[in-house]
Amino acid sequence: MSWIKTIAYESSSGRLRKLYDRVKGPDNNVDNIMMLHSLRPHTMEGHMAIYKYVLHHSSNTLPKWFLETLGVWVSALNGCDYCVDHHFEGLKRLLNNEARAQTLKEAITKGDIEATELDTKQKLALHYARRLTQHPPQVTENDILELREAGFSDGEILEINQVVAYFGYANRTVLGLGCSTKGDIIGLSPNNSDDPNDWAHS
Repeated sequence: MSWIKTIAYESSSGRLRKLYDRVKGPDNNVDNIMMLHSLRPHTMEGHMAIYKYVLHHSSNTLPKWFLETLGVWVSALNGCDYCVDHHFEGLKRLLNNEARAQTLKEAITKGDIEATELDTKQKLALHYARRLTQHPPQVTENDILELREAGFSDGEILEINQVVAYFGYANRTVLGLGCSTKGDIIGLSPNNSDDPNDWAHS
């Protein structure tokens, strides 16, 4: 499951068990990416707070499916199959359109933004995400001006930035510790966006 020791739900106790109970899905399943934090539960708490607030908060104004698309895109750029697999399933569920989801995944896998069925504004956000992921020092104020001129508000630009930044962190957590999807239930997420403290996965 990973290259470091982890503590399974059944073997957990104390603070770790309380955190597991907050993030678990059906049959006490805890995503492997969360289990990676089991030796330092406070880092799991920080990870989940950022994840929930960035992707699953009711104050976000960009559609959740598009935020997930950004996450899948960044994860593909970083070669993180774990996050691609998990978040594509979430994206597919949100789109509720199998054909559109598959077309989007194929374009992302090929790294071809123009082949997506996204609009010009959304494609521009993916271009920004690619530059920020692969060449962060090359991002300039002009990139922000282009996003603003395309119709994104500054708050939405912040949402895009935070999703890209979060997935950079999540991808490196997974890749740096050898996390796999073995035993995971793919595609679960904390879907109660109205309560930022509800981390339960469904």
